Amino acid sequence: MTIYNKVQRDIAEKISSDTTGKNWQDWKWQLKNSINTIEKFEKLSGIKFSDEQRRKLDKTLDKFPLSITPYYFSLIDFDNYENDPVFKQSFADNRELIIAKSDLKDPLSEDKDSPVPGITHRYPDRVLFHISNICSMYCRFCTRKRKVGDTDFIPSRAQLKLGIDYIKNTPGVRDVLLSGGDPLMLPDDYLDWILTELRSIDHVEVIRIGTRMPVVLPYRITDDLVNMLKKHQPLWINTHFNHPREISRSSKEAVRKLADGGFPLGNQSVLLADVNDCPKIMKSLMHKLVMNRVRPYYLYQCDLSEGLTHFRTPVGKGIEIMESLIGHTSGFAVPTYVVDAPGGGGKIPLTPNYIISWSTNKVILRNYEGVITTYKEPDTYEPKFCNRDCENCTLELDLNEATESQMLGIQKLLSDENDSISLIPNENERYKRREEHI
Repeated sequence: MTIYNKVQRDIAEKISSDTTGKNWQDWKWQLKNSINTIEKFEKLSGIKFSDEQRRKLDKTLDKFPLSITPYYFSLIDFDNYENDPVFKQSFADNRELIIAKSDLKDPLSEDKDSPVPGITHRYPDRVLFHISNICSMYCRFCTRKRKVGDTDFIPSRAQLKLGIDYIKNTPGVRDVLLSGGDPLMLPDDYLDWILTELRSIDHVEVIRIGTRMPVVLPYRITDDLVNMLKKHQPLWINTHFNHPREISRSSKEAVRKLADGGFPLGNQSVLLADVNDCPKIMKSLMHKLVMNRVRPYYLYQCDLSEGLTHFRTPVGKGIEIMESLIGHTSGFAVPTYVVDAPGGGGKIPLTPNYIISWSTNKVILRNYEGVITTYKEPDTYEPKFCNRDCENCTLELDLNEATESQMLGIQKLLSDENDSISLIPNENERYKRREEHI
């Protein structure tokens, strides 16, 4: 599908007069021509900053570099850029230099919970595997701003093998989340090698990829990439839309390819002041996501990373948004609102309080409308004390998957799992004679 509008054509021609639609939709061309200086931004946008503004912006970029893909840049409304959600997420703001007392370089203590380079092991049965240290775009609200622009560390196979070996030698790990940077910044064959290595580990049941590519560089989702990923199912993919304006024809095409490829898709949004801190915006975003087969997964409270003070909202704003979603739209369109606890405590769900009171036999609840109701507890339920004597437990503890081997009639003969070669009527005289001679 060719998607190349006039705004994109004008930007492309300013980059290079011989740029074609084919160039524009080449993800490597997009990376090569990323907007990473104030001068290039001004040239392509037509916006001119004052000397004072440029001085402040230059100072900001010295600490937190700039990189915007031409595609994502093309989504900015330059007639109202100062209020535009795409601009705010991608372009530098001198408020990033305001470091609050509560700000932390590594707010989630990912480095402290790293047993080997590249691995963050926080939860018992899953690990975060940093396989790429580069992104196609530097989001201004990134929780890993400490690593933004650090292109010196691109993991080699030997370095990644340390992480793979850790997972292999830790049988409790059943779920591996590939993160970065952006995992899809890696070439297809390199990513294929990583996935093949992980798939060879018996106790790894699920592999997940966290990527913002469908949002900021949808052309990365090529047919070749999807076909390679399909070899490694079950594979879950989480992306990162924050505002309805980020959902374009190109991004829809990217998530369509992934959904048609059989990958369960989720979305993780960050609550950002003056970007999406509005119940109307959030409901619209969730509805557009589910229309495109992307299930809202998390809504994050903005982390305490350095330089994010101007993006943070009170937790109360998040609760207000959840009140506007729960009961007011489909349950699968409602994300879980979480705070990723500072210090590495993990994700803590936050939700409006629906339990008003309770006693030994009743629970008093309220619904999304404010209706107060009573749920009667069972009178006959007897709590069971678990003494860990599983052999004598009356619960069904056979946790193996159910078998469906009961086959009848012609199904037996067609199945490769059944050795039957004939169906014999019960009254067959010849077989009766055989039985008589046994």
